[in-house]
Amino acid sequence: MPTVPILMPQLGESIAEATIIRLGVAVGDAVRTDQEIIEVETNKAVMGVTTLCDGIVSELRAQEGVSYSVGTLLGLLDVTDEEIARTGVESLEAIEAKRAASSQSANPAQAEANLHFALDDDAYEEAPAVVPSVKGLPVPTGVLGAHYISPRMRARMDDLGIREADISAIVGTGAGGRVTVEDLERFLDYLDAWPSSQASPMRLAVADAMRRSWTRPLATVGLPILLDRVLDHRRVQSPKPGLTLYLLRAFALALTETPTTAGYLIGDKVVHPRSFDIGVAVQVEDGVVVPVVRKVDQKSLGELVSEYDDLVDRARRRRLTEQDCSGGIATVTNFGTFGLTIGTPIPLPNETLILGIGAGVKKPVWSSQVEAFLPATEADLLLTFDHRVVDGGGAGVLLNRVSALLQKPENL
Repeated sequence: MPTVPILMPQLGESIAEATIIRLGVAVGDAVRTDQEIIEVETNKAVMGVTTLCDGIVSELRAQEGVSYSVGTLLGLLDVTDEEIARTGVESLEAIEAKRAASSQSANPAQAEANLHFALDDDAYEEAPAVVPSVKGLPVPTGVLGAHYISPRMRARMDDLGIREADISAIVGTGAGGRVTVEDLERFLDYLDAWPSSQASPMRLAVADAMRRSWTRPLATVGLPILLDRVLDHRRVQSPKPGLTLYLLRAFALALTETPTTAGYLIGDKVVHPRSFDIGVAVQVEDGVVVPVVRKVDQKSLGELVSEYDDLVDRARRRRLTEQDCSGGIATVTNFGTFGLTIGTPIPLPNETLILGIGAGVKKPVWSSQVEAFLPATEADLLLTFDHRVVDGGGAGVLLNRVSALLQKPENL
């Protein structure tokens, strides 16, 4: 009887692997076409692996809690010839026959070259000796110094899944202060005695995004805003928009007036927004996901409520798709929900701006109309931006415009 492979599917354009969190079938179970048999977690959502045809589960190689790359064989289905003819799926036997034919026709020398590469450290030229500086501190005089990572060291880091930022605490003993493989191994042995836990795919995804974001010169500006008019407007709405949605709408309208502030620098060009699609940061277990609300500038506050609520709900249940999280030009985050009044949010690597708001606090505010201090709800509005694209003045203009729009919530 032919067998059909159960493979880890491509769950999104930028997703290379997923972690098995639940096996929904066992060996011997009968399954139907498009039946969800395995639940997996990516760095953005929880998704299902489905079957391509009817069959009987003959083998399961996947294990819960283990991550597998796209294309990995997770199990096998026994199917009939009639089922293969009906669905057009390829059997494992047909796939292996194709591979055998391909390997026989390939150039052996080329195949060997593709399988081997040198990790030769001899090409590295020793950096000049460390000499004292004017103030008596030893500094490397060469251009490589402690920042140079040899091919051998980089290969070992790749094996361990370690990034450059992870070894910043290691004091290098190599030439010019560089960190050697031996330094790394001693550091890891030292850490073995410390308590630790496995980072989740979500935590690793957030860490990777923040590393890439921080390669740019980021700056933050802020100003206090009064929320009373927004809160009064919200009380009489049905359904009630969240404060973040008011911020989202005001941000989009302000960006339409100065769209270059949301541009993205690529080489010597600033790529302008094609559509004002803005993400909203949603806290989930062990991380943050950013679903994107489409064409925020073209929809009224009332029109956005149901779309926004649905995205946030699916984000918290980890049921977002790759499309739900892609294509944003900026992000809004409400860290005030955690009781925080000040923060410096970091934009995603593919975005130039992130707008954040802190918790509202009752304060006495001077009223020129009655010439007295009156109680008002005030919050800090903060904008972090890529300083290569936007200067402080431009960021300030944008932030003041958002503040002005929030004072007339009936126009949002």
